[in-house]
Amino acid sequence: MSESIPTYKIPTHEPSHTKYSSHKPTPAQRGGTIYVRNFVGRFQNLRISIAGTLSLLFFATAWINWNGHQAVLWDLSERKFYVFGATFWPQDFALLAFAMIIGAFLLLTVTVIAGRVWCGYACPQSIWSWAFIWMEKITEGDSYQRIKLDAAPWSLNKLTRKVSKHTLWSLVSIFTGITFMGYFIPIRQLLPDFFKATLDLDYLFWILFIATCTYLNAGWLREKICTHMCPYARFQSVVFDKDTLIVAYDKERGNDRGPRKKDEDYKALGLGDCVDCYMCVQVCPTGIDIREGLQMDCISCAACVDACDTVMDKMGYARGLVGYTSEHKLTGQHTKMWRLSLLSYIAATFVIIAALAYSLHDRTQVGLSVYRDRNPFHANATGEIVNVYRLKLTNKTQTSHHYKISLDNTEKLYLSKAYEIELAPGERFDLPVSIALKHAEKNVTRGFINFNFIVKDLETPDSYALQAATFIHPAVNTKPVETNL
Repeated sequence: MSESIPTYKIPTHEPSHTKYSSHKPTPAQRGGTIYVRNFVGRFQNLRISIAGTLSLLFFATAWINWNGHQAVLWDLSERKFYVFGATFWPQDFALLAFAMIIGAFLLLTVTVIAGRVWCGYACPQSIWSWAFIWMEKITEGDSYQRIKLDAAPWSLNKLTRKVSKHTLWSLVSIFTGITFMGYFIPIRQLLPDFFKATLDLDYLFWILFIATCTYLNAGWLREKICTHMCPYARFQSVVFDKDTLIVAYDKERGNDRGPRKKDEDYKALGLGDCVDCYMCVQVCPTGIDIREGLQMDCISCAACVDACDTVMDKMGYARGLVGYTSEHKLTGQHTKMWRLSLLSYIAATFVIIAALAYSLHDRTQVGLSVYRDRNPFHANATGEIVNVYRLKLTNKTQTSHHYKISLDNTEKLYLSKAYEIELAPGERFDLPVSIALKHAEKNVTRGFINFNFIVKDLETPDSYALQAATFIHPAVNTKPVETNL
């Protein structure tokens, strides 16, 4: 029992696979500012094309006119939502729910197929962050120049570059806020009022709020939004499977990694294809090392793929050391394209799209609401029982229409007069309507008669609205009432 207990030194992190260099902490591990290095490549060009298209749609659509007003406008004061040739009302908000559910299932479907490509190529946070990084480059230089500039003491050159960068950031942020609010207030009215300082304080607040969020999120927070605040980053692992396309490093091909000369027989030195240039880390917007495996912080932007491919081309090696692949493919197994989870999401998406299409097709272009008068019934001059209703009609289209009101139960009921009305685009009108009960038979007990109001569009007879209602009548007895005087 006098023998000492042996002790062992246990490493606190996975040892580096690099033969010639020690493990380097990534910018994400060090914390602080991530200086993204400039790079070019096919995926960068694809990202610029997608981001440019989406940005153009965002900034230009607000300026498109359709039938005399803004093509896409959520008019909060009038409670109307214009989408090119269609007008939606608060009663149509169920369609918005359908659209949001479709978007969610499409995102899940894309995630099962190709991981976080939405984050890397189409997410507004990523698009604006890349744009702000580009503005940094043209004002302060590439990553190593920005590092030197931040470390240098203040001078006229540093002040000029910093002011130029933040001026560009502020202008883009304000223009983003104006455009965003331009989808709620006609932008042709909003923009002049903003520069003339005659804009309502409520609208000005929201413009500055959106501009401030854009400035902070794209200029300062950037990857922190993706890694700490975005809920999508948290539940993506639930959607991923081993057949999902991810950006990954081929360890079998790359390790052991280390520097070498271009024409050197690196295999004789026991090296893999990775030259340990650290370029994949320098271009990563979230500051991670893709060689450490799949990480939650990776947004599948493929910046590391472009950087690695460029190095492989210079060294004369095959591309694909870092690329889009799957966990099954990395382990030499077959990648399945069609699997149950993917088919389930696709099926659910098509079902919801079909439901939305049916709802849009079945959606009436005239709104009809029926309200009963306070008095349930009364008798007219001829002794007939009359019910009075108030019809609220809404022309949901963007053109004038002529409507006619009728009933579907004409055996017992009839309209006291012909009701026809013309409504301007988007006009709402309250119309009082009287309905009479035809001469009743003897000894009719008090009761109810169900019927429907029908509002037909005389220009398009196939378009009509139907609203159920109830006619109330008292007991009817035609025998004379005997009285003793």
